Amino acid sequence: MRALIVEDDPDLRRQLKDVLDHSGYAVDEAGDGEEGWFMGDTEPYDAVVLDLGLPRLDGVSVLERWRSAGRDFPVLILTARDRWSEKVAGFDAGADDYLTKPFHPEELLARLRALTRRAAGHASSTIEMGDLSVDTRGARVFVGDQLVKLTSHEFRILSYMIHHRERVISRTELVEHIYDQDFDRDSNTIEVFVGRLRKKIGTDRIETVRGLGYRLVAPGADTRAKAG
Repeated sequence: MRALIVEDDPDLRRQLKDVLDHSGYAVDEAGDGEEGWFMGDTEPYDAVVLDLGLPRLDGVSVLERWRSAGRDFPVLILTARDRWSEKVAGFDAGADDYLTKPFHPEELLARLRALTRRAAGHASSTIEMGDLSVDTRGARVFVGDQLVKLTSHEFRILSYMIHHRERVISRTELVEHIYDQDFDRDSNTIEVFVGRLRKKIGTDRIETVRGLGYRLVAPGADTRAKAG
């Protein structure tokens, strides 16, 4: 999953990036409102952490512009402890949740996981498909009772696919959601990662839809009618 952090405090921004990096997110960051607005307006994110007290363009204005342009990714706003009016303005602008500074990074991470799950229509931190289960909180994957060891990029692909299971996902979409902005992106590597995943979780779980992309399916499922 790919996240954007818009925060002008460089120490906090770096801390949040480290936390999300270690939890399997591809992370982009911006230090002011104008840069954050532009990145959110031009890149596909699964979640955004947005400070409201930003230079150049305040967070509420950033959020209003995104929502007016139809950007519907989940947004978690950060507010000062004594500024309850900021929370109200943030929610009115289209925020999905908030945290008051100071906060524990693990709480922010838990709230982001909940937002991305709800956006994809899942209630639990463990998403199951047949005997395949992905623990989004612990970044673990099981087939039955067997723990499957994945690399960070393999986990990112599988996590994104199970959040959007049974939907055809193009290689371009996978590239946009598993790599951060500064990564040297190559859509051909997606085929390599998918091949490795098939060896680890079962060859019949990831279906190739020729000319369109990939789809995560339950073993034995008949998806021919959905392939178009």
